[in-house]
Amino acid sequence: MRSPVLKVRGLEAHFRVDAGSLFRHDYHTIRAVDGVGFDVFPAETLGIVGESGCGKSTLARTLLGLKRPSGGSIEWLGEELVGTREEFLRKKRREIQIIFQDPSGSLDPRMTIGEIVAEPLKTFYPSMSKLQIRERVIGILQLVGLLPDQINRYPHEFSGGQCQRVGIARALVVNPRLVVCDEPVSALDVSIQAQIVNLLKDLQKKLQLSLIFIAHDLSVVRHVSDRVLVMYLGRVMEVADRANIYHAPRHPYTRALIESVPIPDPVRERARARRSLQGDMPSPLDPPSGCVFRTRCPFAIDRCAAEVPRLELLDNGNQVACHRHHELPGEPWPENGADSKETSAP
Repeated sequence: MRSPVLKVRGLEAHFRVDAGSLFRHDYHTIRAVDGVGFDVFPAETLGIVGESGCGKSTLARTLLGLKRPSGGSIEWLGEELVGTREEFLRKKRREIQIIFQDPSGSLDPRMTIGEIVAEPLKTFYPSMSKLQIRERVIGILQLVGLLPDQINRYPHEFSGGQCQRVGIARALVVNPRLVVCDEPVSALDVSIQAQIVNLLKDLQKKLQLSLIFIAHDLSVVRHVSDRVLVMYLGRVMEVADRANIYHAPRHPYTRALIESVPIPDPVRERARARRSLQGDMPSPLDPPSGCVFRTRCPFAIDRCAAEVPRLELLDNGNQVACHRHHELPGEPWPENGADSKETSAP
């Protein structure tokens, strides 16, 4: 049995917000990440999906140590990271890198592409010579599809897709074991999205990387992920492998997300019945009691308001946090357009 490279248990990331007035101090706690747990295995891609505000990016920052967790455990290659010194975390950051959402905004406009990609090498390998650094930078730029003669250009001279390739090169130049991709294609055109996703898949295979791929677009996540974790208001709703999550979803929220994915056939798209979610996501300042999804769930009962559902392991391998999962049909909604054929691009 494989051992996970990353083991997360009961992870919490809370923020205290001043909700008082000029004469009175009062605070509310936002539970951006509330008891999240999962494993990431070697050379695996775990997709994390959910609506905006569900805690995906906060989870990413917490895993990287950019936000101190309020509770729980993060175990990296058998070593606990929560509660350790900052010096220890800095050493581990070489092994866990991130690709940001905004490809242009994440690059320093005053630095050349070569300087941007070389910066992590100077931080983690101070003994490397200038020649070694240059050779490494040129090699990683070629690996992500850029040319060696572009090394002295600046970010404003590149397109969005090329800037994201630079961001990928920067993340990979120090040979990490795990890369967190925080919505890396959401700011790109659809055709460029496909190129970047396929590049990440190729690099993962060549370098045997583990990936955490965060997105709100289920069609992209379906193409790139081995397993998918569904979040809602800071909690995990369902975890399953790619086939089960799309063809046999067990949580009502997962089904609603899948149903919201457009069908590429215009005739079928116009003809299908809509079962979109009603209402907006509740405020994280005042989340619902019990199951946080119950205020928008068509299957909610009194128990959903009184008791927080625990994440249960089912016979098909899905993990589901729903009191009524055993009463719901196991097949996907017929209108969602999901079929057993895999696409070559999202």
